[in-house]
Amino acid sequence: MLYVEDVELTPNPHALKFILNEILLNFETRQFSNKEEAEKDPLANGVFAIDGVESVFYMDKFITIEKSKTADWSKIQGPFIQFLKIFNTDLIPKEKEIKVTDEESNELLKQINDILDKQVRPALAGDGGGLQVIGLHGTTVKIRYQGACGTCPSAISGTLQAIEALLKRDINPSIQVVAA
Repeated sequence: MLYVEDVELTPNPHALKFILNEILLNFETRQFSNKEEAEKDPLANGVFAIDGVESVFYMDKFITIEKSKTADWSKIQGPFIQFLKIFNTDLIPKEKEIKVTDEESNELLKQINDILDKQVRPALAGDGGGLQVIGLHGTTVKIRYQGACGTCPSAISGTLQAIEALLKRDINPSIQVVAA
Protein backbone atom coordinates (compact mmCIF):
# COMPACT_ATOMS: atom_id res chain seq x y z
CA MET A 1 0.00 0.00 0.00
CA LEU A 2 1.25 3.44 -0.96
CA TYR A 3 1.37 6.01 1.84
CA VAL A 4 3.01 9.29 2.86
CA GLU A 5 6.02 8.90 5.17
CA ASP A 6 6.68 12.61 5.55
CA VAL A 7 5.66 16.03 4.27
CA GLU A 8 8.21 18.75 3.64
CA LEU A 9 7.85 22.44 2.98
CA THR A 10 9.40 23.77 -0.21
CA PRO A 11 10.73 27.25 -1.03
CA ASN A 12 7.54 27.69 -3.05
CA PRO A 13 4.88 28.81 -0.55
CA HIS A 14 2.15 27.06 -2.55
CA ALA A 15 3.84 23.65 -2.90
CA LEU A 16 4.40 20.71 -0.56
CA LYS A 17 6.63 17.68 -1.09
CA PHE A 18 5.09 14.37 -0.03
CA ILE A 19 7.68 11.66 0.60
CA LEU A 20 6.30 8.18 -0.05
CA ASN A 21 7.10 4.69 1.16
CA GLU A 22 7.66 3.32 -2.38
CA ILE A 23 9.66 4.28 -5.44
CA LEU A 24 7.37 5.52 -8.20
CA LEU A 25 9.96 6.08 -10.93
CA ASN A 26 13.58 5.01 -11.25
CA PHE A 27 14.81 7.31 -14.04
CA GLU A 28 12.16 9.73 -15.25
CA THR A 29 10.55 12.80 -13.78
CA ARG A 30 6.96 13.66 -14.62
CA GLN A 31 5.57 17.18 -14.54
CA PHE A 32 1.92 18.07 -15.18
CA SER A 33 0.85 21.71 -15.23
CA ASN A 34 -2.85 20.99 -15.60
CA LYS A 35 -5.46 18.22 -15.60
CA GLU A 36 -5.43 17.91 -19.40
CA GLU A 37 -1.71 17.09 -19.45
CA ALA A 38 -2.33 14.37 -16.84
CA GLU A 39 -5.14 12.57 -18.68
CA LYS A 40 -3.00 9.53 -19.60
CA ASP A 41 -1.30 9.29 -16.21
CA PRO A 42 -3.66 7.75 -13.61
CA LEU A 43 -1.54 8.89 -10.67
CA ALA A 44 -1.36 12.55 -11.67
CA ASN A 45 -4.94 12.51 -12.96
CA GLY A 46 -6.16 11.25 -9.58
CA VAL A 47 -4.29 14.00 -7.76
CA PHE A 48 -5.79 16.63 -10.08
CA ALA A 49 -9.26 15.35 -9.13
CA ILE A 50 -8.69 17.05 -5.76
CA ASP A 51 -10.00 20.63 -5.68
CA GLY A 52 -7.30 23.27 -5.55
CA VAL A 53 -4.46 21.29 -7.16
CA GLU A 54 -2.59 23.42 -9.72
CA SER A 55 0.32 21.16 -10.70
CA VAL A 56 1.74 17.71 -9.98
CA PHE A 57 5.37 16.62 -10.18
CA TYR A 58 6.68 13.20 -9.25
CA MET A 59 9.85 11.19 -9.40
CA ASP A 60 11.70 8.65 -7.28
CA LYS A 61 9.84 8.44 -3.91
CA PHE A 62 8.02 11.76 -3.81
CA ILE A 63 5.16 13.76 -5.23
CA THR A 64 5.13 17.55 -5.15
CA ILE A 65 1.74 19.20 -5.30
CA GLU A 66 1.28 22.88 -6.00
CA LYS A 67 -2.04 24.33 -4.89
CA SER A 68 -3.89 27.40 -6.10
CA LYS A 69 -3.25 30.55 -4.09
CA THR A 70 -6.77 30.43 -2.63
CA ALA A 71 -6.86 26.70 -1.83
CA ASP A 72 -6.46 25.40 1.72
CA TRP A 73 -3.95 22.57 2.36
CA SER A 74 -6.31 21.03 4.90
CA LYS A 75 -8.76 20.31 2.06
CA ILE A 76 -6.07 18.80 -0.18
CA GLN A 77 -3.94 16.67 2.14
CA GLY A 78 -6.70 14.41 3.49
CA PRO A 79 -8.15 13.51 0.07
CA PHE A 80 -4.61 13.04 -1.29
CA ILE A 81 -3.70 10.57 1.47
CA GLN A 82 -6.97 8.69 0.92
CA PHE A 83 -6.32 8.55 -2.83
CA LEU A 84 -2.85 7.07 -2.26
CA LYS A 85 -4.25 4.34 0.00
CA ILE A 86 -6.41 2.98 -2.81
CA PHE A 87 -4.13 3.76 -5.77
CA ASN A 88 -2.57 0.79 -7.55
CA THR A 89 1.02 1.70 -8.47
CA ASP A 90 0.90 -0.81 -11.35
CA LEU A 91 -1.22 1.82 -13.14
CA ILE A 92 1.69 4.25 -13.35
CA PRO A 93 2.76 4.36 -17.01
CA LYS A 94 5.99 2.45 -17.58
CA GLU A 95 9.16 4.45 -17.92
CA LYS A 96 10.54 4.85 -21.40
CA GLU A 97 13.82 3.29 -22.31
CA ILE A 98 16.52 5.93 -22.21
CA LYS A 99 18.12 6.39 -25.62
CA VAL A 100 20.96 8.75 -26.29
CA THR A 101 20.20 11.19 -29.09
CA ASP A 102 22.77 13.03 -31.18
CA GLU A 103 22.22 16.15 -29.08
CA GLU A 104 22.72 14.26 -25.82
CA SER A 105 25.91 12.73 -27.13
CA ASN A 106 27.30 16.22 -27.57
CA GLU A 107 30.24 16.46 -25.17
CA LEU A 108 29.28 19.89 -23.81
CA LEU A 109 25.76 18.72 -23.03
CA LYS A 110 27.17 15.63 -21.29
CA GLN A 111 29.37 17.82 -19.11
CA ILE A 112 26.46 20.13 -18.27
CA ASN A 113 24.17 17.25 -17.31
CA ASP A 114 26.92 15.62 -15.26
CA ILE A 115 27.36 18.77 -13.16
CA LEU A 116 23.60 19.27 -12.87
CA ASP A 117 23.16 15.62 -11.79
CA LYS A 118 25.82 15.91 -9.09
CA GLN A 119 25.39 19.45 -7.79
CA VAL A 120 21.99 20.87 -8.71
CA ARG A 121 19.31 18.24 -9.23
CA PRO A 122 19.72 16.61 -5.79
CA ALA A 123 19.24 19.99 -4.10
CA LEU A 124 16.18 20.77 -6.21
CA ALA A 125 14.74 17.32 -5.49
CA GLY A 126 15.28 18.04 -1.80
CA ASP A 127 12.99 21.04 -2.23
CA GLY A 128 10.35 19.06 -4.14
CA GLY A 129 11.40 20.00 -7.64
CA GLY A 130 13.55 19.19 -10.58
CA LEU A 131 15.29 20.55 -13.62
CA GLN A 132 15.15 19.46 -17.23
CA VAL A 133 17.59 20.58 -19.93
CA ILE A 134 15.43 21.47 -22.92
CA GLY A 135 18.22 22.26 -25.33
CA LEU A 136 21.66 23.59 -26.03
CA HIS A 137 22.24 26.15 -28.75
CA GLY A 138 25.90 27.12 -28.98
CA THR A 139 26.70 27.92 -25.35
CA THR A 140 23.14 28.83 -24.33
CA VAL A 141 21.52 26.18 -22.16
CA LYS A 142 17.73 26.24 -22.00
CA ILE A 143 16.25 24.69 -18.86
CA ARG A 144 12.79 24.03 -17.46
CA TYR A 145 12.11 23.89 -13.75
CA GLN A 146 9.76 21.16 -12.52
CA GLY A 147 7.62 20.61 -9.46
CA ALA A 148 7.83 23.16 -6.67
CA CYS A 149 10.61 24.92 -8.57
CA GLY A 150 8.36 25.59 -11.56
CA THR A 151 6.73 28.73 -10.18
CA CYS A 152 9.00 29.48 -7.25
CA PRO A 153 10.36 33.05 -7.36
CA SER A 154 13.79 31.99 -6.05
CA ALA A 155 14.16 29.34 -8.77
CA ILE A 156 13.25 31.76 -11.50
CA SER A 157 15.88 34.29 -10.42
CA GLY A 158 18.50 33.22 -7.87
CA THR A 159 18.80 29.54 -8.73
CA LEU A 160 19.03 30.29 -12.44
CA GLN A 161 21.93 32.67 -11.79
CA ALA A 162 23.63 30.16 -9.48
CA ILE A 163 23.39 27.40 -12.11
CA GLU A 164 24.84 29.71 -14.74
CA ALA A 165 27.72 30.72 -12.43
CA LEU A 166 28.45 27.05 -11.66
CA LEU A 167 28.52 26.06 -15.34
CA LYS A 168 30.63 29.11 -16.27
CA ARG A 169 33.14 28.26 -13.55
CA ASP A 170 33.33 24.51 -14.16
CA ILE A 171 32.85 24.21 -17.92
CA ASN A 172 33.00 27.35 -20.05
CA PRO A 173 32.92 31.06 -19.10
CA SER A 174 30.69 31.87 -22.07
CA ILE A 175 27.79 29.60 -21.03
CA GLN A 176 24.43 31.30 -20.56
CA VAL A 177 21.45 29.67 -18.86
CA VAL A 178 17.90 30.68 -19.73
CA ALA A 179 14.58 29.39 -18.41
CA ALA A 180 12.07 27.88 -20.82
